[in-house]
Amino acid sequence: MKKDRDQERQKVLTRRALILGAGQLGLVGALVGRLYYLQVVQADRYRVLADDNRISIRLLPPPRGEIVDRLGVPLAINEKNYRVVIVREQSGNVPVTLERLGRIIDLPEREVRRVLRDMRRKRAFVPITVRENLSWEEVSRVEVNAPDLPGISIEVGLTRFYPYATEAAHVLGYVAAVSESELTGDPLLELPDFRIGKNGIEKIHDQHLRGKAGTSQVEVNALGRVIRELSREEGQPGRRIELTLDMELQRFTMNRLGEESAAAVIMDVHNGDVLTLASTPGFDPNAFNRGLTPNEWEELISNERGPLTNKAIAGQYAPGSTFKMVVALAALEAGVISPSQRVFCPGHLELGDTRFHCWKKYGHGHMDMHDAIKHSCDVYFYEVSKRLGIARIAAMAERLGLGQTLGIDLPGERPGLIPTREWKQARMGKPWHQGETLIAGIGQGYILATPLQLAVMTARLANGGIAVKPHLTRHIPAQGGLQTVALPGSEGGFPALGIAQEHLRLVRTAMAAVTNDPNGGTAFRARITEAGMEMGGKTGTAQVRRITMAERLTGVRKNEDLPWRHRDHALFVAYAPVNAPRYCCAVIVEHGGGGSAVAAPIVRDLLIETQRRDPAHGRPLAAVPWEKG
Repeated sequence: MKKDRDQERQKVLTRRALILGAGQLGLVGALVGRLYYLQVVQADRYRVLADDNRISIRLLPPPRGEIVDRLGVPLAINEKNYRVVIVREQSGNVPVTLERLGRIIDLPEREVRRVLRDMRRKRAFVPITVRENLSWEEVSRVEVNAPDLPGISIEVGLTRFYPYATEAAHVLGYVAAVSESELTGDPLLELPDFRIGKNGIEKIHDQHLRGKAGTSQVEVNALGRVIRELSREEGQPGRRIELTLDMELQRFTMNRLGEESAAAVIMDVHNGDVLTLASTPGFDPNAFNRGLTPNEWEELISNERGPLTNKAIAGQYAPGSTFKMVVALAALEAGVISPSQRVFCPGHLELGDTRFHCWKKYGHGHMDMHDAIKHSCDVYFYEVSKRLGIARIAAMAERLGLGQTLGIDLPGERPGLIPTREWKQARMGKPWHQGETLIAGIGQGYILATPLQLAVMTARLANGGIAVKPHLTRHIPAQGGLQTVALPGSEGGFPALGIAQEHLRLVRTAMAAVTNDPNGGTAFRARITEAGMEMGGKTGTAQVRRITMAERLTGVRKNEDLPWRHRDHALFVAYAPVNAPRYCCAVIVEHGGGGSAVAAPIVRDLLIETQRRDPAHGRPLAAVPWEKG
């Protein structure tokens, strides 16, 4: 029995050994099979994955496209940007190194705090930018002291530079770093030093100017440290933008406006080319690229003259008497008055229990339409407006480009305002009053217009009633296999407005008398005396405060005796030459006083310079040299 038990035990042990051996053999077989599957069957896949971990594809920002004026003068270019960077693992003691660097170049405390904050967020081998836009002298000082600055080095990149700074700032705009709200998923926007257009032409044509990113294929280790560059494919530079702007004329205009809070627009009346779009005071767009200090930003936004506002397209002002041509054309078309019919001006007009005053205290006497425009008689246009009604005035104003955005290729254009009965009822819940029509007839009350709109209105009067539209972009050439960009208005001419030519001629003749008739022309002193360059124009003085009856009885205070904010706006619009109109100009000087005394001389000088630069007058347009600084 004992022998049987031993035999039975031996059989059990043998069976267990076989089962254990089979299990071990199965596990080894599975392991071998898995190794075969991974190393043979999936070899190509894991080779690619390994390369993906070893090889990193990095984007290379493309050079931003240039912006030039109509003659090729550079307005926005790229310059070398010398920046100092620090690598933490090479520096050892970063605070000590930064303290030494601060003795060599200007390094504000806020920049030191930023660098130390970035150090905590990034790996030790990643370079951190300490300061950008170093001068050559600063670069030299850093390089000379390099042995005492471990981890510090100089890198060279590109930065946007505006040679004319304040003189074209409102047209060009500026570039700045991408904000979180502007991220669209484009990896190019996530590059730390990438800049995009934030305003002006830089913003409108940002996609064209941005270009196409290049790539750099680099080998990295497990920590992401670059070991070597394997290949590089340069990107495609941004496209060149050619503007209608004449930079020499723009500079002349900005200098002529001086320190005033003012705006000026010069246009070709036939094709809508904007030769000048000026707004003063200006600002330096280069400061936005490098980053404004808190003090610089506070100074800009607290300036009562609004340097950040492009007054030419976003400033909305009562047009004053420059609006009287609109009323005249509406009256002629409606037949409510003939050109020869006279209206007596005693210095005021009574409507109910309200007296509406003319600017000339004792009146102009009997006025027909020609004389009313020439002398800028308010009572005449009160009477005409009363006969017309606000609806017909508004309809003519809109045909001439007022009360609407004109679609110029700049951001921030505002529409102005041409009021109607329906507008007032919807906006204020009140009915329209006839007295408001009278005030609208002299370009005051609710009416608002931008300088650009006044220039377009003048262009449409001067060109024979063609609905010309303004534009700043002249050409975007083909580049790198891309086609030339089709611009608005390039596919054909502008439509006619349907205004009778004899009515337009009558208004233009009266505008010519404003500046050239010594017998009462309100801007005769500001006329152009050069033969063949004479201009026709219209003055405008827009009140910004209500003159009380008590003040009228005691004597209206002169503008120079009032605080700046309470002075009248000075306006003037004109076209030239009178015999063959080619250019128009609109100027407003905020709180400048009288249009004839302040704005008209500016327009005169601008139109003289514009015509002198026209090849038809024997002075071909020439490029403008510039020097940095």
